[in-house]
Amino acid sequence: MSALTHATPAKTDTDPSQSDLGVARRVLAQAGTGLVMMASELGEEFIQCVSLIAGLEGRLIVSGMGKSGHIGQKIAATLASTGTPAFFVHPAEASHGDLGMISDGDAVLALSNSGETLELSDLVSYTRRFGIPLIGMTGKCQSALAEQSDIVLALPEVGEAGPHGAPTTSTTLMITLGDAIAVALLERRGFTADDYRVFHPGGKLGKGLLKVADIMHTDSEIPLARPDAPMSETILTMTEKTFGTAGVVDDAGQLIGIVTDGDLRRHMAEKMIGMTTSEVMTTAPKTIGPSILAAEALRLMNEWKVTCLFAVDAGKPVGILRMHDILRAGVV
Repeated sequence: MSALTHATPAKTDTDPSQSDLGVARRVLAQAGTGLVMMASELGEEFIQCVSLIAGLEGRLIVSGMGKSGHIGQKIAATLASTGTPAFFVHPAEASHGDLGMISDGDAVLALSNSGETLELSDLVSYTRRFGIPLIGMTGKCQSALAEQSDIVLALPEVGEAGPHGAPTTSTTLMITLGDAIAVALLERRGFTADDYRVFHPGGKLGKGLLKVADIMHTDSEIPLARPDAPMSETILTMTEKTFGTAGVVDDAGQLIGIVTDGDLRRHMAEKMIGMTTSEVMTTAPKTIGPSILAAEALRLMNEWKVTCLFAVDAGKPVGILRMHDILRAGVV
């Protein structure tokens, strides 16, 4: 047999799919064990970490090498999107000028499971030289990173899931601990869904949190008429504003009725042009508040079988919203 010829593996009675499931369950069980251990072991160091970050005048700089670096990028992104100024600095780039991005008022979160990552040495030295608070997230409490850190977030020693030590369980613990820090910070600060939308205007969640006030038409765009105005004038207003409706307001600016295309059709045979707006309008119209979610406004439009609603505040019209506006904004 030629050296380049591959021997056909001997067939076995083992179902590969069952073996795969066994591996998956083992990996997940080990990660679960590690998470339970970490949750039970969290204590004062975690509180100190959250307090330090919450009180920063500057930003949190996150760094790590290899797989820890990928986790660090995710942690920095999660923190930034939930109201904590943070960004990732690659440790190798830090050694070639990016240390200048770190200034007074900042703090550093360094990730290294071994705690002996050579590439972090310049970054760690910089924090010690200039008094920058250093938080070390590591699986080894007797390591160079742990010894130099002001706060140590220790990962439980549960080992990696694979037979060759590839980062698996440790990275799961790191990313989850980063999530725990982010959630603790946002709850401490009272970070709201509105705040989240500010940082996520392009995402599906951001669109789902849009309010009526964010997309309604306001000021001179609102079609308004007086109750004593002749219908000829109100029709011109409706034509000019193109909403197919006009709000009728009294002397105090209160919305007392609306005139719709349907009202025009219903009164056409009654010599409507000679009538006043109050004679044609529909009283007690359906309205919405400017602070409700656009998704809720869409639900109400479907429920009430209308395609346009006035937004009122204290009884006065402050905007007008069409179903088309909601759908165009991506709210579904």
